[in-house]
Amino acid sequence: MSSCIIYYSKHHENTKKLVDAIKAEHPEVDLIDVTQKREQDLHGYDVIGFASGIYYGEFAEQVLNFARVNLPPQKKVFFMATCGNPMKSYFKGISKIAADKQCVEVGKYLCKGFDTFGPFKLVGGIQKGHPTDEEMKSAVEFYNSIV
Repeated sequence: MSSCIIYYSKHHENTKKLVDAIKAEHPEVDLIDVTQKREQDLHGYDVIGFASGIYYGEFAEQVLNFARVNLPPQKKVFFMATCGNPMKSYFKGISKIAADKQCVEVGKYLCKGFDTFGPFKLVGGIQKGHPTDEEMKSAVEFYNSIV
């Protein structure tokens, strides 16, 4: 089964740590950094993942735009997110894009990530040390449960 993970990871590369952990266990997975590519033909993939830090309660706009433009209809999709304050509502935007394209959502993974965005910078950030090794291992187990 061929798969790819489209991701955006900026400030502390929390999300990149998760996708890199998956890539280390599954070298066949294609990682697509949306800061490097804005368009990609995804028709050949059986499963497509979207991973992002959370910005103002949503996936990064770059990931959302990539999904709007490039996600083919009726694909299996999964979502991964890192954030300072984990809440399942953060998946609403990306889930809606996938649903509008009649994709089948096969899972969501959410974990803490070191966050110094906005007011958190004033206090030295929150969730220092996240994602932990255990959270990265859980991300790999999550991926294993999908493929």
